[in-house]
Amino acid sequence: MQSSLDEATDQWGIKVERVEIKDVRLPVQLQRAMAAEAEAAREARAKVIAAEGEQNASRALKEAADVIAESPAALQLRYLQTLSNISAEKNSTIIFPLPIELVSGLLKK
Repeated sequence: MQSSLDEATDQWGIKVERVEIKDVRLPVQLQRAMAAEAEAAREARAKVIAAEGEQNASRALKEAADVIAESPAALQLRYLQTLSNISAEKNSTIIFPLPIELVSGLLKK
């Protein structure tokens, strides 16, 4: 742009230092292409953010599993808390799974 301006104004001894563009008209096809590119960039950023969220969630889940693995009582308490939450949400039937060792001990007697 500078060279085009210099060609036109040098013969009169004028030097253009700054040009301000106030109105730009783009063809519809170029506008659509730019919009598609911007949308693709937004979708890519959204995927990266979602992946980071999944990664953080998996780390938190692993830490929780490590804590629960240290204490069998913690696992039982979590199980009972989950059952309590389920029963509070809906009026539904809850099936309590029992350890096979407990059931086989009861059947033998």
